[in-house]
Amino acid sequence: MAVPAQTCGASRPGPARTALPWPGRSPRPGPGARRPAARPPRPLLLLLPPLLLLPLLAAPGASAYSFPQQHTMQHWARRLEQEIDGVMRIFGGVQQLREIYKDNRNLFEVQENEPQKLVEKVAGDIESLLDRKVQALKKLADAAENFQKAHRWQDNIKEEDIMYYDAKADAELDDPESEDVERGSKASNLRLDFVEDSNFKNKVNYSYTAVQIPTDIYKGSTVILNELNWTEALENVFIENRRQDPTLLWQVFGSATGVTRYYPATPWRAPKKIDLYDVRRRPWYIQGASSPKDMVIIVDVSGSVSGLTLKLMKTSVCEMLDTLSDDDYVNVASFNEKAQPVSCFTHLVQANVRNKKVFKEAVQGMVAKGTTGYKAGFEYAFDQLQNSNITRANCNKMIMMFTDGGEDRVQDVFEKYNWPNRTVRVFTFSVGQHNYDVTPLQWMACANKGYYFEIPSIGAIRINTQEYLDVLGRPMVLAGKEAKQVQWTNVYEDALGLGLVVTGTLPVFNLTQDGPGEKKNQLILGVMGIDVALNDIKRLTPNYTLGANGYVFAIDLNGYVLLHPNLKPQTTNFREPVTLDFLDAELEDENKEEIRRSMIDGNKGHKQIRTLVKSLDERYIDEVMRNYTWVPIRSTNYSLGLVLPPYSTFYLQANLSDQILQVKYFEFLLPSSFESEGHVFIAPREYCKDLNASDNNTEFLKNFIELMEKVTPDSKQCNNFLLHNLILDTGITQQLVERVWRDQDLNTYSLLAVFAATDGGITRIFPNKAAEDWTENPEPFNASFYRRSLDNHGYVFKPPHQDALLRPLELENDTVGILVSTAVELSLGGRTLRPAVVGVKLDLEAWAEKFKVLASNRTHQDQPQKCGPSSHCEMDCEVNNEDLLCILIDDGGFLVLSNQNHQWDQVGRFFSEVDANLMMALYNNSFYTRKESYDYQAACAPQPQGNLGAAPRGVFVPTVADFLNLAWWTSAAAWSLFQQLLYGLISHSWFQADPAEAESNPEARESSCVMKQTQYYFGSVNASYNAIIDCGNCSRLFHAQRLTNTNLLFVVAEKPLCSQCEAGRLLQKETHSDGPEQCELVQRPRYRRGPHICFDYNATEDTSDCGRGASFPPSLGVLVSLQLLLLLGLPPRPQPQVYAYASRRL
Repeated sequence: MAVPAQTCGASRPGPARTALPWPGRSPRPGPGARRPAARPPRPLLLLLPPLLLLPLLAAPGASAYSFPQQHTMQHWARRLEQEIDGVMRIFGGVQQLREIYKDNRNLFEVQENEPQKLVEKVAGDIESLLDRKVQALKKLADAAENFQKAHRWQDNIKEEDIMYYDAKADAELDDPESEDVERGSKASNLRLDFVEDSNFKNKVNYSYTAVQIPTDIYKGSTVILNELNWTEALENVFIENRRQDPTLLWQVFGSATGVTRYYPATPWRAPKKIDLYDVRRRPWYIQGASSPKDMVIIVDVSGSVSGLTLKLMKTSVCEMLDTLSDDDYVNVASFNEKAQPVSCFTHLVQANVRNKKVFKEAVQGMVAKGTTGYKAGFEYAFDQLQNSNITRANCNKMIMMFTDGGEDRVQDVFEKYNWPNRTVRVFTFSVGQHNYDVTPLQWMACANKGYYFEIPSIGAIRINTQEYLDVLGRPMVLAGKEAKQVQWTNVYEDALGLGLVVTGTLPVFNLTQDGPGEKKNQLILGVMGIDVALNDIKRLTPNYTLGANGYVFAIDLNGYVLLHPNLKPQTTNFREPVTLDFLDAELEDENKEEIRRSMIDGNKGHKQIRTLVKSLDERYIDEVMRNYTWVPIRSTNYSLGLVLPPYSTFYLQANLSDQILQVKYFEFLLPSSFESEGHVFIAPREYCKDLNASDNNTEFLKNFIELMEKVTPDSKQCNNFLLHNLILDTGITQQLVERVWRDQDLNTYSLLAVFAATDGGITRIFPNKAAEDWTENPEPFNASFYRRSLDNHGYVFKPPHQDALLRPLELENDTVGILVSTAVELSLGGRTLRPAVVGVKLDLEAWAEKFKVLASNRTHQDQPQKCGPSSHCEMDCEVNNEDLLCILIDDGGFLVLSNQNHQWDQVGRFFSEVDANLMMALYNNSFYTRKESYDYQAACAPQPQGNLGAAPRGVFVPTVADFLNLAWWTSAAAWSLFQQLLYGLISHSWFQADPAEAESNPEARESSCVMKQTQYYFGSVNASYNAIIDCGNCSRLFHAQRLTNTNLLFVVAEKPLCSQCEAGRLLQKETHSDGPEQCELVQRPRYRRGPHICFDYNATEDTSDCGRGASFPPSLGVLVSLQLLLLLGLPPRPQPQVYAYASRRL
């Protein structure tokens, strides 16, 4: 890797060179000696010819030591390797544990994981699980259509005529300023009792449904009351579904009017801020209500669009983007005389979370100027939709135009691009209060199978930017049964607390007719949905037979993971689905791209690959072999994969039929045996149904022992496989104590502890007191040292994390340990497996001293070598620690041992933070390779907002002259201003953050963000290597060599004499990032496939209902009263928002 020319102290880039013998070097100046005049530093690593490196005569008074030669340092490396290997052979007990397993061969069987059979079985089980939900879903959708068809519309229906449980009633009663309290609700709200249900993670009532109505919808409107009336009959169907399938979770009907009726009933989770939940904006509803969309949004930014109107347009575009899912494609452009994209996207791009974020940020930069040119805007939009050289939805095509009005109908553009087939729908939005003739806008929509909407104020944005879905639903309704196909959603966060779920959706159609012989109704009534928790799907996958590094995963047609051990979103966002791509869940490479494509295409396959994996603690990278096997999950859009390391092809299954032996081994789990047999941690697994879980392992062990005194390992309520393996491993690790550990003196070799961990879930620490300082995860499968040891041959060193270290002055009283572990590999009848990991814990201080001795020229154990004034000697790591730096670094670049006492408190720190100059040289000479990736599931503190407590952002503020002008009070501007301020009081997002709320609300403190992760791992250099970090008078010699059978790099270097040649610092710490450049990523989109069905056209569609140009004129009296209330600071009473339903025909 090239090094910037201005950086001094880095090494020459290029391929690794053959190691050269290293003669002595000119000695360092002694006290009082002057160095030659400094020359300009050069950022190159020079492998000087041997002739130039011949030792020079030492000046009078100078030290007689020279930098050690290569063969000397190789000798030190061999001594270190031998010492490590000797200790592990004596105390690790690898060979002895192999013998123990063989001696107990009659107590277990070796079972095989057959990938193809496994993955097909799991896929079949998942298919059966989802099919049961599909049957319930179809029953609900059919019932809903029949109930609505039989329902008689009541114009005079009243609130007191309807009885239902309002899910938000309790929260509203607690809020004295709520709408119902102020108005005095007339509805007959039920008051229910609830019981806690662990399946729902909530309190529920199984006898009733609950109703949620969005805050900005008037509950007493005729449309809503009729909706509540006919949907009440769904209650019995919900209950019957649960009777037939008790595993059903939320059953939900989301109405196109905004009403949500769900079962079982539970109180709504009201946020601390105003509740803006609307089912029609949920990912599952959007996916079920229409086919995929190709959408171009064009925004009029001519000079007449300014101030408040431009603000309304920007907000409207953002709300429109929120109605799109990952199956849709979109672009946004602004136009006046010319049209141009608002962002860097020059064509349609997938409407995923990150692309929508780019659009939303770009829209805020739109500026009004110039004259209106509809022709430029529409031509740009049609050109975008006709571009066939890009990936897109290829289903519904539409243009959404936001403008303040104009006279041009651009009929010639429609004739050229869209007529006579009218394959592109045009939706027009008249934004703001103005006196323009809206007839041309209405004509554009009606002539192109679209709809015309008005957005006079901010309060009308949400409803009018989502009602276009009704129009897109027409072909689905007219297609009838053909369109009644269940779709399964992306993963998303359940609003009622279930966690991550997927939802099966089915559209519900209006089957009524206006009269005998009339055309069929073409409105969609809503979407029916049934949730399936990801945890329920995970239970169908094998857990512990795949080993610590084996796992099952599943992806959808977008390549997003449905199941994956790395699917762990850190924040809750109800508005967006959880979209983690398979190539972001793992470290991307060409093989995985090929696997992903095959899975999306619904193929079967198997492939063994060499790939990179990230350690559990995200500090290391390992290059490993993995076997990938995959099959489609029939009747769904999902595909299932299985990943197995070669050593997990086989696993042990205990066969403890001898109850006396069961009791004997079980006794070694009792705390009374810990003093003699070592402390035992047991993995917190679900051994039995009645076992109480606990984060405290001591308490969990206590609960386990108490339960085992009541039941046997063969009990039907217990997992016999887990229990038998746990008890077997308890006995096997106890025999290791008996044969190896108990009779050894750990202090002789400066060991703090010895340990063994097993697939069966046992971690045994010896001696017992060492367990007090044991910080590793009691679940071996979740312990980084365990998983890395399985993937690596030899001894894996793991220094303590820097945060856990004590300062040097405290090391005298508190010991710090370094873990060294290795896998135990068994070969039984030609079948190889790794059922356990053993290791030791080194005393940092004692081994640092031992390290100095091993890397020294001592010929005897007691006395270091001394060099007389007339003799010439090589420096070593013990005598010359003031001049010579000797270190051991692990494969992640973290400091493990040093001959510098002041660096002991830095053990476990990334070495660039200790010596940036030397770490850069090691990196540039291919000892280390860097891997960068992005974590898209991170949580970050929100950016601080300025001007706290200020007025609403971007709100037009009238002048004093305006207030004194009566004409202004009656103008449309005043009416629009009031509505904006009123909605701003409801929608807290229009104000600056409330610091008090931010302190008390965790959601306000953290938000989803992208973090850039950087890891280092060993590069291609395996031989010993000598080089010079050339920086003029500050040059440094160094030698580096990998230690055989370990993950360590042994480095000997001159200590830096000055700091002016400090190299650029390599960073390993996770940092906040905007992620990869989206503008570049969309040029090479990842492979995906849209849904298999598309309903965007039906010859019988009636397009006559395409919007109106009239609006409700506010009266002067109402305006003046409301403005006076606002000026006096009194809270205005929310008015019924009847415009929300004006366009629906039920």
